[in-house]
Formats: sequence, C-alpha cells, structure tokens
Amino acid sequence: MSGLFSRTLEKLSLEHQEADELQEDAAKAGCSLIKAQPDRCMATVHGTLRSVTLRPVDGVTALEAELYDGSDTITLIWLGRRTIEGVDAGRRLTAHGRIGRRGSERVLYNPAYELEA
Repeated sequence: MSGLFSRTLEKLSLEHQEADELQEDAAKAGCSLIKAQPDRCMATVHGTLRSVTLRPVDGVTALEAELYDGSDTITLIWLGRRTIEGVDAGRRLTAHGRIGRRGSERVLYNPAYELEA
C-alpha cells in the first residue's frame, strides 16, 4: 500500500510543479492568469493546449481547443474552421479575445493567437 501512496504523492507533486511552470511561462509572456481574468473582458492568455477537437456549435462547424495555464482552463473556439495548422494538443500558444461563457465553461470565440516556436 505504501508504494501506491508514494506514487500518488509523486504524481501530485509533478502536477503541481507543471502548474507552477505554466504560470511562470504565462507571466514571462506578459499575460495574466486565466483564473484572474473577469468575464467579458478583453484578455491575453498563454498556456498549453490540452486537447483539440472538431465539434458543431449551433449547427456550425467549430474547432475547439482547451488551453491550460496552470491556474485554470479556457476553451478557444474558432467557428467555421475544421483545422488550423499548428494548433495541436501539447502546443503552447498565446490567445487574445473577449472572455465569454458557454454554460459554466469560459470561452474565447475566434481568438487571435500566436503559436510558440
């Protein structure tokens, strides 16, 4: 049982370390953390794409990507797009747009973005 406990603690420690690194990267990029941004404000956020999916939104094709900055996540939604070159899970990017809500989820519709090299 102690082996499972120590592996769980190690995993939590690594996740915490990753979150800290992502928050530092956002600060270096000159961005505020997602959790610190109020709804309906223009915001610039920076983080890692956790997932990228193709999903219809109100009958319109949309590319959705979950961006995580170590503090929270926000869903980037590009309406009318099936793919965007370079927008892949695991990629870091900076996005700019107005923060909105879709249910309980925070979103940026058609954000401007810059991919990290």
